[in-house]
Amino acid sequence: MIQTASIVGLLKTLLIFFLIYTLFKYVMRLFAPILLKSMLNKASKSFGQHHKTQTNPKEGEVTIDKMPGNNNSNKDVGDYVDYEEIE
Repeated sequence: MIQTASIVGLLKTLLIFFLIYTLFKYVMRLFAPILLKSMLNKASKSFGQHHKTQTNPKEGEVTIDKMPGNNNSNKDVGDYVDYEEIE
């Protein structure tokens, strides 16, 4: 059985899409500020916890944090050639 498209069916489909779009837009206007505020609070708490874990050195105190170096360089890479500019 072959069905053909009708103008009424097309209008119903367009009306349904328009109603869903309008409803979604209205709902997002209501809930988007709430969602953004909760995400902002979570990020703020996370930043606060991260900031508290760092130690604040006294004024004038100098600290140097060194990463453990891995001095296993390969000396057989090649020859070093100085760069000379030729005019």
